[in-house]
Amino acid sequence: MKSTPAPEPFRKVLIGAALFFLICLLAVAGYMAAGWKLADSVYMVVITIFGVGYGEVQPIESFGLRVLTISVIVLGYGALIYIGGGFLQMLIDGELNRSLGARRMTKELEQVKNHTILCGVGRMGSMLARELHAAGKPFVVIDRNERRLQEAAEAGYLIIDGDATEESILEQAGIHRAATVATVLSEDALNLFVTITAREMNPQLMIIARGENPRTEKKLRSSGADRVILPTAIGAAKVAQLIIRPSAENLLEQITHQSSVNEELDQIGLQFEEIQVTADSQLVEKTLGDIEVRGNQGFLIVGVRSEGGKLLLNPSPSTPLAAGDTVIVLGHHDDIPQLEAKFKKTAVPIMYRGVAMNG
Repeated sequence: MKSTPAPEPFRKVLIGAALFFLICLLAVAGYMAAGWKLADSVYMVVITIFGVGYGEVQPIESFGLRVLTISVIVLGYGALIYIGGGFLQMLIDGELNRSLGARRMTKELEQVKNHTILCGVGRMGSMLARELHAAGKPFVVIDRNERRLQEAAEAGYLIIDGDATEESILEQAGIHRAATVATVLSEDALNLFVTITAREMNPQLMIIARGENPRTEKKLRSSGADRVILPTAIGAAKVAQLIIRPSAENLLEQITHQSSVNEELDQIGLQFEEIQVTADSQLVEKTLGDIEVRGNQGFLIVGVRSEGGKLLLNPSPSTPLAAGDTVIVLGHHDDIPQLEAKFKKTAVPIMYRGVAMNG
């Protein structure tokens, strides 16, 4: 693997430090060769190079010692100046690059028009940004996560560090010149705020909003969203298509091992997971209805495979569970651990419409 060369200013500092160390060693060796002790030689080199102004440790009367002392002064100072120049260049280059980068970004933001304002560059937002970039469509990314913004900047995107719900940030993104606003933040409330603010600022905008809770769709549309994307609904529709195919007997194998299906679902933040019912699980001899979680965080139970290998597709909530059964679910990446907790021995409260119920 080819290593990345060090930046020029940093290389100057390293070279200067190596030269300075070598000059000090040679100077100490020179004084010791003239009959000086090691401690006296080191002391003489230090006060000579750094110009402290103390008197010589021993009289310097010979021509050779005078030449050595002059060489130590000239070469030592030269090495220190070289090191200082490297440090100064690193500071200037860093500040200059940041200044030029910020100026270029500001200039491009002022000139961009008929573009898309992408609010949020998480998993879904980053996929959307790549597609827009590949298609050559102008867009501006708004996010508050420094790591995500750094990755977006390295990819060559126009970025703004700020809260997309604030009018000043949308103004900076050129909302009055934009054609589309795509708000794909992780929280429905934030997407709702962005939709309301963007619609008030530019009534002609096309607004596309992401919604996690199906009940949010109506609110987003009434607030001004032209299109509402529901990742969970898209995933459910994909599973439904797989279920009604003639090859339904192999469905479980397809959805858990077919990379193309998993990749499509991963783009919208969903995944399939196999969760086993253990012998000490609290769900033994209970039904699927006991583990269903509804509300803002939901799961789609696709099938149940018994310990003997029999597969039951699209099971009803009354389907009983036994030790050794494997439940196949479709859910959000961040929500899967919540469902897995239901299969543990310790009881975990079930949330139904925001109200805790006994599991």
